[in-house]
Amino acid sequence: MPGRAGDSADAGADVAAEVASIIRLDNPQIDLRLVSLGDGGADLAKEFSAIAAERAADGPAAVVVPLVTGPHPRVLRAVRDAVTQSETGVRVTEPLGPHPLLAEALHVRLAEAGLARADRMRLFNVTSPVDGIIVATAGGDEAARGADATAVLLAARLTLPVVPAALDGVPSVRDAAERLRKIGANRLAMVPYVIGPEADRERITTAAEAIGAGCAAPLGAHEAVARMVCVRYGSAFGGFDGFDDLSE
Repeated sequence: MPGRAGDSADAGADVAAEVASIIRLDNPQIDLRLVSLGDGGADLAKEFSAIAAERAADGPAAVVVPLVTGPHPRVLRAVRDAVTQSETGVRVTEPLGPHPLLAEALHVRLAEAGLARADRMRLFNVTSPVDGIIVATAGGDEAARGADATAVLLAARLTLPVVPAALDGVPSVRDAAERLRKIGANRLAMVPYVIGPEADRERITTAAEAIGAGCAAPLGAHEAVARMVCVRYGSAFGGFDGFDDLSE
């Protein structure tokens, strides 16, 4: 379960460790290992080789679940390079999103920051604190395009306009803010569609402040992230008992 180390490497490592703890608590049968991509994937390649030496050759040595919410070229390239260097049989899953669970988790983060209504059942008599949401992700232009489905899911939950943006690509957070303001949404909020290892917290804060938007916390170690890791892991084997109903 790799993530990319950056300026906030320590915080990112803490998030990854917390996600792993949640998974291990309910799934002690999974041999779960955390590997940082801060060195470009060299440690991951070594881990693959070590695991392959311990396992029979009649199946994959490991399943890699990238700890990212959507397309992230640098992370995925580092994982693929590590697989090639190790010359071992490894399956790499899709990113964790898009998925309704993650859209729900974004809603929770917004509500925790006082930027969204927490209960969809009482929308008819509660005034929304904002009138436009930006889902900000990391991973460049491709990541922003990949966040579009999650933005649609979140918009359906909040009955508000929601648009995606990239913290490190286009459309930028400023582009997204201008798009929302053109349709009359002036009270803006930004919710980081990132887990932790793949994004700089300072960049997130600066981007929100630059457009005068309130900012929710990143997904971090939300339970939905841990559950999605298990879903992706199970998908590598055609299903995983106990997790088939997570999207309900």
